[in-house]
Amino acid sequence: METKLADLLLAPETAPAKVTAHVAECDPCGRELEELRATMAALDRWEAPEPSPYFLTRLNARLDEERRAAPAGWFERLRARLAYGPQLHARPLAAMALTVVLLFGGGAYLSITNWDQPAAPPQTAVVHDLQVLDNNDQLLDTLETISSDNNDGTVN
Repeated sequence: METKLADLLLAPETAPAKVTAHVAECDPCGRELEELRATMAALDRWEAPEPSPYFLTRLNARLDEERRAAPAGWFERLRARLAYGPQLHARPLAAMALTVVLLFGGGAYLSITNWDQPAAPPQTAVVHDLQVLDNNDQLLDTLETISSDNNDGTVN
């Protein structure tokens, strides 16, 4: 209901009838709406104080002093350059940082996903040779042909 009170306060003509009826019946919601109206009325009466006419002049002078002051160490120089220097360097640095994060994140993701796969069992030379023979159908057909020719009693 609190989110609807703001709508009722700012645009009472567009507020749903259910909200208006609820606020009329519910004492806490009615008090809350009246407090919000009082706050808005106080804000409407408030006038911001005028800034001093020399404020910007003093601010610019202070910024110039800070720019001219020699920083103590490398960290202070870097901080001063980032704070007071031209802001053209921020985009390339942000792009480079994002690239590094993506590369490390992608590498971490790939290494994590490879951990789930079991390691291949070590194979002996005999097992490997048998697997190659099983996969090579043409060689097996040739060997069967040779074997059947030798069994027939004919010599090549």
